[in-house]
Amino acid sequence: MCTQTVSHHCHDFMLLVVQDQAGASSERRAAMRGNTSLTVPRSPRSIVELLGTELSLPEARSMIERARRISRLPPGTRREVWNVGGVRCEWLLPEQADSSWVLVYLHGGGFVLGRTALHVGLAATLGHLCAARVLLIDYRLAPEHPYPAALEDVTLVYRALLAAGWAPHRIAIAGDSAGGNLTLATLLSLRDAGHPLPAAAACLSPVVDLADSEERSRRGRDRWLRPEVVTLFNEAYLNGQDPRHPLISPVYGDLRGLPPLVIHAGGEELLREDAERLATAAWAAGVQVELAIYPGMWHVWQLSLELPEAQESLRRIARFLRQHVWAEV
Repeated sequence: MCTQTVSHHCHDFMLLVVQDQAGASSERRAAMRGNTSLTVPRSPRSIVELLGTELSLPEARSMIERARRISRLPPGTRREVWNVGGVRCEWLLPEQADSSWVLVYLHGGGFVLGRTALHVGLAATLGHLCAARVLLIDYRLAPEHPYPAALEDVTLVYRALLAAGWAPHRIAIAGDSAGGNLTLATLLSLRDAGHPLPAAAACLSPVVDLADSEERSRRGRDRWLRPEVVTLFNEAYLNGQDPRHPLISPVYGDLRGLPPLVIHAGGEELLREDAERLATAAWAAGVQVELAIYPGMWHVWQLSLELPEAQESLRRIARFLRQHVWAEV
């Protein structure tokens, strides 16, 4: 994939529009035509597409659990389970990992679905590119455990890392979709409680505004994420809470004091404007922020690791995280 990047700098804000000089990759064109494993009815993407219509939530979870066993990991990656106060976590350990720093990864799934094989593959690939240990957190899921259960689980694990001797400047945190929401909410919660923050953060197609469902339904051409599915997810997580609470919808929060932040979103995805609003709010709060928009891409396209556009995005994210973690040494 031959790319060029159009950059716009403004103090600590950088907007990248990643343009493919040769046009869409052959893999992306196949995906858009449906000639790809992404559209197999039992794939995690299709599970989300069918949720609320042909699939119940228990059925979707069961399919995802069965599919979790087929994760594609970079060669040499080891897996170890770590239980923290009842929260199950998993270490993904690349063969050439720098053992002095850790990337905490929070999977997406609309707050209601557990991590898929694709999430494990994405996190492991990002860890490989970062040369970092990765810690995946299996936080509690709605509707059985609505807000703030997932946030409590993530902050508990982060504090456990600190107690185990990990220095905050040797930790980065990242997440996709709902995991991007939890990434931001975790940073705000830790800051407000007076805990030291990680060195850097990354959000992939983050959900940042749970109050915007009706307006969102009138925009976007996302080939995968439907507005009605977003509404279903949000209602399960909210359970009657104020959707504009900063720890639920971080775009409404005071973002001052957060670590450097990189945000990637697809040009065609439903949540593109959410990513742009987040970047603007973070920059206004004095946060060093980099926003990359990938024209033609959909919600969390990085899960499709066979796409050159996914690999390009993950390389950029890894470069940003390494730069800021290593800068603190």
